[in-house]
Amino acid sequence: MTFHEVQELIKLISKSNLTEFKMKEDDFEISIRTDKFQKGSNVQTVVAMPQAGMPAIPAVAPIAPAAPAAPATPASKPVAEDAPSAPAGKNLVEIKSPIVGTFYRASGPDKPPFVKVGDTIKQGDVVCIIEAMKLFNEIESEVSGTVVKVLVEDASPVEYDQVLFLVEA
Repeated sequence: MTFHEVQELIKLISKSNLTEFKMKEDDFEISIRTDKFQKGSNVQTVVAMPQAGMPAIPAVAPIAPAAPAAPATPASKPVAEDAPSAPAGKNLVEIKSPIVGTFYRASGPDKPPFVKVGDTIKQGDVVCIIEAMKLFNEIESEVSGTVVKVLVEDASPVEYDQVLFLVEA
């Protein structure tokens, strides 16, 4: 795991509701803990235990969120709802997955979806749930506008930074 990958992992965990994360990959093991329940505190501890011959990764302090990355457009992902193609010139904003997991449009199988094509949403509205390691993470919109397209099928796996919704801002 590279230093940049560790930084990205820390960013993702600091944005989520996780308080502890552990990962082991071949000869590399990492543990990240956050202290989100103490007011004004968001301390992170990174412990890396490489085997002999592997360079140590230094402890990393929390970093400010980076500028949005280039849009990821997965070619093989199924489309959940087809809306008429948006005319050029409209201000379309992508809502992307902040984590890897399973995408759910509703809070339960018998519940209505959080949003559907044509719905008007505002910043902070829950648009879906992504299940990761048996934790259900509510994904909130970072933009206000009208949902133009849902790009992922319900109960399908999603990748980090995969576009989930298109919103006309």
